[in-house]
Amino acid sequence: MNLLNVKSKTVISILIAIFSLPIDAFQRSYTKNLNENAPFVTIAHRGASGYLPEHTLDAATLAFMQGANYIEQDIVLTADNVLIVLHDIHIDTVTNVESIFPDRHRDDGRYYAIDFTWAEIQQLHVHERENEFGIQVYPKRYAGREAFKVASFEQHINHIKNLNKIFSKHVGYYPEIKAPEWHLSEGKDITKMVVQLLEKHGLTGPDANIFIQCFNPESLKRLKYEFKLNVKLVQLIADNSWNESSADYQFMQSRKGLEIIANYASGIGPWLPQIYNPKSETGTELLRNAKALGLSVHPYTFRADDLAFDMSSDALVELLYDKLKVDGIFTDHTDIVIKIVDKISNNAIAM
Repeated sequence: MNLLNVKSKTVISILIAIFSLPIDAFQRSYTKNLNENAPFVTIAHRGASGYLPEHTLDAATLAFMQGANYIEQDIVLTADNVLIVLHDIHIDTVTNVESIFPDRHRDDGRYYAIDFTWAEIQQLHVHERENEFGIQVYPKRYAGREAFKVASFEQHINHIKNLNKIFSKHVGYYPEIKAPEWHLSEGKDITKMVVQLLEKHGLTGPDANIFIQCFNPESLKRLKYEFKLNVKLVQLIADNSWNESSADYQFMQSRKGLEIIANYASGIGPWLPQIYNPKSETGTELLRNAKALGLSVHPYTFRADDLAFDMSSDALVELLYDKLKVDGIFTDHTDIVIKIVDKISNNAIAM
C-alpha cells in the first residue's frame, strides 16, 4: 500500500472526527476556562495522547478541538540542536528507530534522540508507546502504524498559534524541559536553547500564555534569575526512586521545601498520590501547604484507562475539582475531564 495514501486517509479520518465534535460544547468548555486564573485548567498531557500517538501534531490538534486550555510539549534535543517534542531522551519506545537505524543504539541497548540529526529523526514514524518487550502500554489505545512524525517544538508553537488564529482562541503552551542535567553532561545546554526559541516567538513575557515546567529546580532558577523570564514556572515533583534529577523530592514535599519553591516558581506539578491519601480520604500536607503558600497545583495524570485510587472517572474528577480544589490537571483525556467538570458545575448551579 502506498504510504502517502495511508497517511492521507489517516489525516482525513482524524479531521472528520475533529470537526464532528459539537462546536457549542467546544465553545463552552473553552470560554469557561479562558486562562490560568480560571478555577480549573485542563492541560492536554502530550496532546490528546489517550486517542492518538503522543506529542504528534495530530494529537495536539485533537486536544485543541477537545477544548484543552494548555497543550503540553516535552522537549529534548537532537544531535544538531533541534528542539523536538518527545517525552523521553530515548526514542525506541515510541518510534520505529530500531528498524530504520538498527545499529545506532548505545551500549545499554537504547536509542537516544541526541545521537540523531533532525533529518534522521524525520525518517522515523511515531507509534503508540510500547514497553521493553514491544507490547503496547495502553492496549485499548490507537494501534495503527501510519506515518505519524516526530515534530519540533517550533512546529508545535506555530501549529497552536495558527489554530488559535483560525478559531479565535487562546490555547496556551505548557512545555517541559526534559533532563537538563543529562543534556549538560552530553555538552548541550537545553535550557538556554529553549529560552532562545521562546524569545524568538515572544513567549518570555508576563502576557505569554505559557507555563514552563521541569523536574530540575536549578533549571527553573536559571529561567527566573539568569535569563530573567517573566513567565509562570512550575516545579514538577517526582518520587526519589524515579531518578528524574539530582533533586531531593522528599524534601520538596515538606513545608520548608515548598517555601523554597515559592521563591522561584508559581506552581507545582505533583504526582496524584502525593496530594491525596485514599485511606484517610483527605488531602495531604503537601497540598495544604502548597495552597497556603499561594502555589498553583497541577497534578499528573488523569487517564481514563488507568485511573488513580481505583476510582471511576467521575469520582476522580470530582475529587480533584470539587473536594481537593486543585487548580488544574494533566490529562490524556481532555474531553472526558471537561465533560465531567461541566456536569459537576451544572449540578451545582441547579441546586
